[in-house]
Amino acid sequence: MTHDTTEVSFPDLNRLVRPRSIVIVGASDRPGSLGRRTVDNLLHASEFGGDTYLVNPGRDAIDGHPCHPDVASLPAAPDVAVIAIPAGGVLDALEQCAAKGIRYAIVLTSGFGEAGDEGRAQQERMRRIAAETGLRIYGPNCPGLTNLADRIGMTFSPAFADDKRTGPIGIATQGGGLGRNLIQAAERGAGAALWASLGNAVDLDVADFVHHMAGDDQIKVIVTLMEGVRDGRRLLAAFRAAAEAGKPVVTLKVGHSEYGVRAIQSHTANLAGSAEVNSAVFAQLGVVEVDDIDELMDVAWLLARATPPPRTRVAVFSGSGGACVMAADMVGAAGLELAEFAPETTAALREVLPGFAAVDNPVDVTAAVIPDPGLMDRALGLVAADPYVDLVLLPIPLDYGDHSALGSRAMAEAQSRTSTPLLPVWMSDKRGPGWQVLADAGFCSPGSLGKAVLAVRRWADHGRRAATDPGPAPLLLRGAGPTSVPLPAVDTEPKAKAWLAAAGIAVPEGVPAGSADQAREAARELRGRLVLKVVSPDLPHKSDVGGVIVGIEGPDAAAEAWDRIVASASPHGRVEGVLVERMAPDGVDMLVGVHRDPVYGHLITVGLGGVHVELFRDVQRRLLPLDRRTAVEMLDGLRCRPLLEGMRGAPRHDVEGLVDLLLTVSDLVSRHADELGELDLNPVRVRPAGSPGPTVLALDALVVRR
Repeated sequence: MTHDTTEVSFPDLNRLVRPRSIVIVGASDRPGSLGRRTVDNLLHASEFGGDTYLVNPGRDAIDGHPCHPDVASLPAAPDVAVIAIPAGGVLDALEQCAAKGIRYAIVLTSGFGEAGDEGRAQQERMRRIAAETGLRIYGPNCPGLTNLADRIGMTFSPAFADDKRTGPIGIATQGGGLGRNLIQAAERGAGAALWASLGNAVDLDVADFVHHMAGDDQIKVIVTLMEGVRDGRRLLAAFRAAAEAGKPVVTLKVGHSEYGVRAIQSHTANLAGSAEVNSAVFAQLGVVEVDDIDELMDVAWLLARATPPPRTRVAVFSGSGGACVMAADMVGAAGLELAEFAPETTAALREVLPGFAAVDNPVDVTAAVIPDPGLMDRALGLVAADPYVDLVLLPIPLDYGDHSALGSRAMAEAQSRTSTPLLPVWMSDKRGPGWQVLADAGFCSPGSLGKAVLAVRRWADHGRRAATDPGPAPLLLRGAGPTSVPLPAVDTEPKAKAWLAAAGIAVPEGVPAGSADQAREAARELRGRLVLKVVSPDLPHKSDVGGVIVGIEGPDAAAEAWDRIVASASPHGRVEGVLVERMAPDGVDMLVGVHRDPVYGHLITVGLGGVHVELFRDVQRRLLPLDRRTAVEMLDGLRCRPLLEGMRGAPRHDVEGLVDLLLTVSDLVSRHADELGELDLNPVRVRPAGSPGPTVLALDALVVRR
């Protein structure tokens, strides 16, 4: 198999993230202006110790800092230029930055790719400046870059001064508002080290910052929030770098519905891509995909708190019996496992807790903790120390004011003494002092049991996958490479099947018939029950035009069927004849298909086929090329897998043969990647293992050139 091994290059962003010198182009002293807020953030709310320059041709100084008339007149070339001027002057300022030798420019200004044809033309000029000069451009149409770990705010955001809490999460987003929402999750305990909000991403993109964060020691977990993916190959290379660095990536990709896709196109003018394709690609790279912005930070915080084990066993601990039951029920419904305590844990809990408390998992300490807050600390410590507990879920259904604060302090104290992650769940709409204690202690408490259990499930799934996955998937199939061979003529089913048969894929025995008499002779030669199908380069969906007749027996019936098919199909396209094939024995009908995604390249799909494709939509997708482990993983992920294993006494079908077919298709596409656009084998008949003759046959085949 051949695949592209060309290394994907990424820029060094260290001097952008941690610059030694910065110039604000468009610095202002006008209250509320973009330039004023940017000055305030950098000069007053940041802890930046490097050189700061201001550019404003109408001012001699702002806040005691001298102003320069333009970039060209600066006494030195800063590492970063923050552009905060109207759109009409941005391109000239960027050209001055490039001429000055400035390495990075952050363009805050809007009015480019998101603003109609003229704006798109201006943005294209901006892209050319980056490509031709080497100036790396961040933005435009963005709130800037926020380095929370080093307290450097290259942003106009009026909320930057309130960004006090830092933590080990790195965030890369395309949108600004939702990105700010993630930063404000610090209010409930989830701190971030870096937030890159890239806007239109004319040059630097989310992939560049994922790659940077993979090598940043201050970051343990990477969060991305994306509207569109422009360069799938670079994004996957960045995800690979994160996986190799042992840093989980948690992603929210918006644009799942037609409405969402349209909104993306009007917002950042990015390519949204197919939601199903994106999800398949993310899963293949070990990226944790989530569905909601709260979930994004819940999962990221939990991954930053502790590395998930291969097997996750959950303990539930609360002062509310009802909350215990509800949590246990949700844990089971999510496919998670309730831990069974060691006997010594249960015995110790009986000694500590009142006789009416529940000491098996879930643990209900009852209202006894209200008069004796130390009870919570002692009992929770025992549960967290149990050798069979990997995580403790702590539902807090209501706020009891100071009593809840004492309980929260007990949770924080217990966490300080154990590596087992504790997950408090603040279920009350009232956020009293207890909630603040948890936030100050660095707990990112979900607001409901449903959200908490979902986060635990994502956490557990990541641990299970990491324990069984030998490494990230290969880079994208891109070009057929030096071993490529020309794709032969495959524009009709007989030609496509001849190509497949030459590659070792079994197809039914068949004879093309150019006339009714030839169909009669083909029936005499093949014998048995037959299927006749129109042969046409114009009619890929043969059944739609009456181009398929099954169950034909005998020469005369074959000749009559030939006439009917030609008469029915001819008004719809060129007809070269009819393919007469022997009908295959019974089996399970599967689908194997390949299509070329415009962002990621070739993906393979396998699933329940035949007439059930649209009804059940039971499919698995992966990037090509495949290896055997991935092919087996695809089949294991299908709901229809038991059909292949044989149900209610039925024989086991040739699963290994189906895996071989997937690998053969992968090799074929790899050899012809430059030319092949689509390949559709539906149905693929999978017969019981050991049956006479071929046990995996491609009954129908469609191949489309790019």
